[in-house]
Amino acid sequence: MQAPRHAEKAGPLGRTLTRVTARGLVKTYGSTPVLRGVGFDLAAGTVSVLTGHNGAGKSTLLSILSGQKRPTRGEVRYSARDGSSLDPRVARSRIGWVSHQPLAYLELSAAENLGLVARLHGASPDAVERVIERLGMSSFAHKPVSSLSRGQTQRVALGRALVHGPDFLLLDEPWTGLDQNGSRFLEELLQEEAASGSIIFIVSHQRDVIDKLAASELELRGGLLKQVGAEGKAPKAVEDVGSAPGDP
Repeated sequence: MQAPRHAEKAGPLGRTLTRVTARGLVKTYGSTPVLRGVGFDLAAGTVSVLTGHNGAGKSTLLSILSGQKRPTRGEVRYSARDGSSLDPRVARSRIGWVSHQPLAYLELSAAENLGLVARLHGASPDAVERVIERLGMSSFAHKPVSSLSRGQTQRVALGRALVHGPDFLLLDEPWTGLDQNGSRFLEELLQEEAASGSIIFIVSHQRDVIDKLAASELELRGGLLKQVGAEGKAPKAVEDVGSAPGDP
């Protein structure tokens, strides 16, 4: 299995979105608090792994960071290199999302799925071919996704997230179902993206990837966020005490 080809962007200078700042994020469902005042900073070129037990609110936090859900209180700010805030619509166009599910149209081919996303983001037609080559998808690019293996389908999901050249990658349990070769491929791909200036934020139960990716570990516990491990690794979690409605 071939390694991913090198990313075309070098360093954060060519990036539109270079910092993500969360402050006082509170999310409640009815009277049930899920996030109780979460805050942190994510900088270009960093990798963060979010851990926590099932139901801790990890996927909810990813959905808020992607703009798919709104917090009950608090805000997420997306900033450019000069420190100016990006319009939320511009910021969303710079985000790539890999869900726990592939979110691909099963009856369409891998290339057709990538083409749809590329057109939605206004990416050039060449972008699809570049991603197919980079992710080693040539042998199955024109097969329907329903006929692909788990590892191949995961590459389609990665391709959908990467085809428009995003600056901020969100990944929800991306190693699920991958074999050893597939896991290594994903690790190398994420290392390349971080080296080229992407902000990478991952939900995973696989703690070994934290060291492999030189990542910061952030743990969600009781609706609050804590940084785990040695100091000096970005991002730095901040204490944003914002009790949700109904909290003691």
